[in-house]
Amino acid sequence: MKIVWFRQDLRIEDNPALAAAAANGSILPVYILDDVNAGDHAMGDASRVWLHHALTDLNQSLKGRLRCFRGDARKILRKLVLELDVDAVYWSRCYEPWRIKRDKAIKESLSSEGVEVQSFNASLLWEPWAVLKQDGTPYKVFTPFYRKGCLSASAPPRQPLPKPEKLSFARASIESLAIDDLGLLPAIDWDRPMLQHWDISETGAQATLTGFMNDRLARYKAGRDFPAVQGVSRLSPYLHFGQISPHQVWAAALQREQDNNIDTFQSELGWREFSYSLLYHFPALPADNLQNKFDRFPWKKNSKHLRAWQQGMTGYPIVDAGMRELWQTGYMHNRVRMIVGSFLVKNLLLNWREGEAWFWDCLFDADLANNSASWQWVAGCGADAAPYFRIFNPVTQGEKFDADGQYTRQYVPELKALPDKYLFKPWEAPESVLKEAGVVLGKNYPKPVVDLKASRERALEAFRSLKSEAE
Repeated sequence: MKIVWFRQDLRIEDNPALAAAAANGSILPVYILDDVNAGDHAMGDASRVWLHHALTDLNQSLKGRLRCFRGDARKILRKLVLELDVDAVYWSRCYEPWRIKRDKAIKESLSSEGVEVQSFNASLLWEPWAVLKQDGTPYKVFTPFYRKGCLSASAPPRQPLPKPEKLSFARASIESLAIDDLGLLPAIDWDRPMLQHWDISETGAQATLTGFMNDRLARYKAGRDFPAVQGVSRLSPYLHFGQISPHQVWAAALQREQDNNIDTFQSELGWREFSYSLLYHFPALPADNLQNKFDRFPWKKNSKHLRAWQQGMTGYPIVDAGMRELWQTGYMHNRVRMIVGSFLVKNLLLNWREGEAWFWDCLFDADLANNSASWQWVAGCGADAAPYFRIFNPVTQGEKFDADGQYTRQYVPELKALPDKYLFKPWEAPESVLKEAGVVLGKNYPKPVVDLKASRERALEAFRSLKSEAE
């Protein structure tokens, strides 16, 4: 029998490991929740909720034959191999540093005992070690990475594989856990409202892709910046857990080559590839500034400001709307992610790692590569990062990208009766306007935690201090 070790490839279609194993005999499908080796990078609470439902769907697709375990994957796989008639273990590659280290040890151990081990690329369009500059070093700037390294110098992404025509399941008498026994769901049902926004299944992933291609792609280039508009794909959680593959998404995009939005959409897949390349070549990315000059940056410690940001109570409506969307849905629109990120690291001068940690716990699509690279980008300390002096103004961002206030009023209902003129700067509204709208600043909606102009200047001065030290 062959073990198919499911990890971040929780699907039946376009699953190279499953396809290879199914073509060569009977299979034992296995999932292992390995918090032992994950350490500090064990999944956050929101991700565990998604995982529970993704595993439930996968198990249904596998006719209830998925075997689940919890613990050190090295020990669990070894035990399975010793106790069962296992001649091969197949899995899809993962790229987080802790997984690479663990998987290498597992492969060496099993291979030394005569067990065939095969790994497959199921979650990236291009392997990170294959996209390099001519001198053999990794790219640190996105455009040449994507345009030159991926599109010009590399083979095009492969075509997706169909689901196996037949799955033959091995008979194996071994104790395993039910999915409920993995303990992925919270003791208190805070997840129920979040789940209303998602169909966490492989068919749900395909339906989301189809819906985007048919209904939203045509306005993607312009619409993706407006959080009240259904303009983005919302595929990121499905891609992270592998309920859909980037090859399936890329292939679907190629069928719409005539649409002038396709290049913009495909480049977003390119950013995902770039993040994984950075994580692979710079494994300290989740913890260390890629630009080491930021090691001297004078971050502040302010638990009151951090809590206000986490709760969506900063007094800046577009920021608060984004943070509440995150809490209520497990997701945040990409434009708003940039706004709330800039506010945390620049207006509040709080360490980007605080934001990374909060997103890790709250996002359904929490992904070590994307989360780390994106936070370093917005903080100015990463690869191809936004210049530090690029500080998003939450007032003008709200007025530009949520002009009628639909998004902001949805998540900050305290301000729903406030006129558009004052929605993103309620502190400027006359008392009579506030009273008519039922808004009492400092009581039912907070006053701004910092002054925009003063906090912007403070951030720029902190950045200038790095330059002067370097000189």
